[in-house]
Order: sequence, then C-alpha cells, then structure tokens
Amino acid sequence: FANLGAAYGTAKSGVGISSMGVMRPDLVMRSIIPVVMAGVLGIYGLITAVIINGKLDTPATYSSYSGYAHLGAGLTVGMSSLAAGLAIGIVGDAGVRANAQQPRLFVGMILSQNGYG
Repeated sequence: FANLGAAYGTAKSGVGISSMGVMRPDLVMRSIIPVVMAGVLGIYGLITAVIINGKLDTPATYSSYSGYAHLGAGLTVGMSSLAAGLAIGIVGDAGVRANAQQPRLFVGMILSQNGYG
C-alpha cells in the first residue's frame, strides 16, 4: 500500500511537472520536490518491512499476538502512506501548476506538502 501511494503521488505530480515544463522549462528542477516527497512514502514501507522481518521468529515461537501486531503495523504504515500519496499527488499537481503562473506560491506549496507527508 505504501508503494501504491508513492506511485500515485509520483505520477500525479509528474503530470503537473510535465505540463508546467511546457510553459516554464526553467522551473522544472525546482518543482521536483513533490515527486521526492511521494517517493519517500515507499521508503517508509520498506523500512517497516525490514523492521518487521527482523522481529520474525520460527513458526514454533511466533505467537498469534506478534503476527497480528506486525500485520497491524504494516497496514497502518501502508494505509497512511497510501492516503498521503493521494494527497501529495493532488496538491503537488495543483501546486506545481500554480507555481508556474505565480512563483511566489513556491513556499506555500512546500508547506502544504509537508502537512501531508
């Protein structure tokens, strides 16, 4: 789920960067921040998976409680990253396009991105 959120956020922000790059090619590298922030969501999922994998035991000693706790931890990170990826994609797309029209909106776009990521 975390990687789905990262993929959606990257794709949606990338569409905004592509359309903005036609109008203002000088702002393309500056507008890549939403893509980076969406990519971090996939890294969160990977870190969680590595932590859970490090706590796995043999089937004889792995309790149901630990299994459900690890499932809950994975779902929590995955679902929250999915929701954040959706929000980052939508806000990133709109923010990048608005930044092309009014460059003073760059700081506001970054602050709104940090609120979701």
